Amino acid sequence: MMFKPTLFLALLLLSAGPVLAARPNIVWIVVDDMSSHFGYQGEPLARTPNVDQLAREGVVFSQAYATAPVCSTFRSALITGIYQTSIGAHHHRSSRGEHKIALPGQVKTVPEMFRAAGYYTTNADASGGRWGKEDYNFIYNRSQLYDGFDYRDRKQDQPFFAQFQLRGGKLRNVDKWYEEAKSGLNGQLVDRSQVKLPPYYPNHPVIREDWAQYLDAVNYTDVEVGRILERLRADGVLDNTIVFFLTDHGISHARGKQFLYEEGILIPFVVWAPPGVELESAKSTEGVERDDLIAHIDLAATSLQLAGVQVPDWMEGRPLFGDRAKARNFVVSARDRCDETVDRIRSVRAGNFKYIRNDYPQRPYLQPCAYKDAKPFMPVLREWFAAGKLNPAQSLHLADSRPREELYDLTSDPWEIHNLAADPAYAQRLASMRATLEAWEVRTNDQGRTPESESVYDSEMAAYLRLGLRKRDPDYAAEVERNIRVMKAWQAAGK
Repeated sequence: MMFKPTLFLALLLLSAGPVLAARPNIVWIVVDDMSSHFGYQGEPLARTPNVDQLAREGVVFSQAYATAPVCSTFRSALITGIYQTSIGAHHHRSSRGEHKIALPGQVKTVPEMFRAAGYYTTNADASGGRWGKEDYNFIYNRSQLYDGFDYRDRKQDQPFFAQFQLRGGKLRNVDKWYEEAKSGLNGQLVDRSQVKLPPYYPNHPVIREDWAQYLDAVNYTDVEVGRILERLRADGVLDNTIVFFLTDHGISHARGKQFLYEEGILIPFVVWAPPGVELESAKSTEGVERDDLIAHIDLAATSLQLAGVQVPDWMEGRPLFGDRAKARNFVVSARDRCDETVDRIRSVRAGNFKYIRNDYPQRPYLQPCAYKDAKPFMPVLREWFAAGKLNPAQSLHLADSRPREELYDLTSDPWEIHNLAADPAYAQRLASMRATLEAWEVRTNDQGRTPESESVYDSEMAAYLRLGLRKRDPDYAAEVERNIRVMKAWQAAGK
């Protein structure tokens, strides 16, 4: 069912940007593990009428980038409006062990700022009836961020800031979740014969099936979005609510999640406001598409601005509308340790070019990682690579080492297959983007420049294994422990 907004509100424009006549409710719909594969983005197998309607009636940001390609680091940045690297929250799954990360004294989370402004703050799953995913890499008290998980529990006429956390691409990874998705789609699944894989993945039946299940998850996610929007409409609050729809990073795949290629960090990002409210100066009823570069941390500043809440000076996110909107010349994304797997990668997107710097070039892209190696596509990729069945593009990510730098012209090479870093014709471009990244690291105090200490790593790994993993899945735990030994051996060897 598609949602149908019913009421119209008058537009009130202030110098800070567009707001509603009454303080608007702000809703974030945040989806796990999905790249840009919704209908409005041109995916032919997507049946996503609800998200497509948000895009058609709202503002689409076609060049939105996650500052991190994995859940906890993305969410640590999301909820503060600050790069995860600036607050020391850049390693996936931190503060689980003895070492704890505290936010700098002046930094508050977005929910705390909304609460201070009189908003009722919630964080729910797709149903709205249970707590939603948090996954922040710093210490916090849930009760200081959220009043509950159901916005219906607020006081009469109290505005609310509500987050809905959707499982997204993870639906295909858990049998009971995928069965739920199939049921919710009434058995109308993606035609496997029509699945078209990116050119860097081989046409292996296991990979095709996994990709098809991912697209089924995209379509079921749209069903969940429709339910949320219908709930807001039925409760009579949609006509005073601004909705943000986005994903936390790309699909969990070999070159997606955990990596800084477009598949991993280019995300859907849509802002929808009720009929009668123009987020942009254009009066078009067909919606607006913007191709300026934005970072996902801009969501924080934009949400506060639209609610009339002062955006703090320390926030690195920028408002996307109004007089305070300031275009970005480039966006930076960062990948650091993911679970037991130590890495450090940085990227810059500027103009039509992507620059990637690998700080561990002697290591393979696909280092040992129990989480990723458990995915169905990984064994067959490694099997076909070893058998020589992959073409050069499909073999790139399975190499035993990687270049220190990568440079891609996204206009002529949208799949990021042809690395131009060693091409003399692009030497000036390479040097410029390298300098941009180095200056950004200094200006934002990228804490990833200092490697995680062995004591902190050991503390986090002990916590990772202690959380019932050895008892729940001893084989997986044993693999994690083997990988930890590999990480330490490579570090000792200077690799």
